Amino acid sequence: MKERISEICAQLERAKVFADVGCDHGYMAEYMLKNGLCERAYITDISAKSLKKAETLLFPYIEEKKCIPVVTDGLDGLPEKCDFVLIAGLGGEEIIKILSRAYIPSRFLFQPMKNSEKLRRFLIARGAGIDRDYTFSEGSARRKYYDLILGSADGGGSYTEREYRFGRDNLKGYSEPFLWQMQEELEKTEERLRHADTEEGKTSLLTRKQELKEIIHEVQTDL
Repeated sequence: MKERISEICAQLERAKVFADVGCDHGYMAEYMLKNGLCERAYITDISAKSLKKAETLLFPYIEEKKCIPVVTDGLDGLPEKCDFVLIAGLGGEEIIKILSRAYIPSRFLFQPMKNSEKLRRFLIARGAGIDRDYTFSEGSARRKYYDLILGSADGGGSYTEREYRFGRDNLKGYSEPFLWQMQEELEKTEERLRHADTEEGKTSLLTRKQELKEIIHEVQTDL
């Protein structure tokens, strides 16, 4: 957990108004406020009980009116637009629903737990620009992998099909954890291939294996 929080905090940017949607314990908002990276911060959660954890941690800032807790779904009901929004720990589809109801922030940092590809496609289709898009890991014996997507409402640009699926910076050799993840995926694919009992299944797995081998080779070359 500490590695994940540290990685996310390292990508946070200075802002006038910051929002941490689904803020959990409130560690990221605390980082922003403690380091003077924002004038005020909104912390939100759909559950008042869950939000209480962050309110306890951030009580001094709440007393100073620098931190405003709001029980709400996503960005709904906030009294002003936030120029930097963090959404970490939700699924990509849930992040898309939040943004579809509200707006794409001037600057954003998203850490989807799944469906990163869908989120990338949504952002690019809406004209957003993605500045950084990579995988990081937590743990050693049994690694967990997370994607981080940093960008802005304006900027545009385009992605290739493979970049949508795997993340643009990963394919450029930016992330060693991504290489580890692909190597693990290759091992799993080879294991499934050994037990495949239909020609259709074997063909699909062979295609997957070939693609993974190509990606691993390209990433190893760039690292």
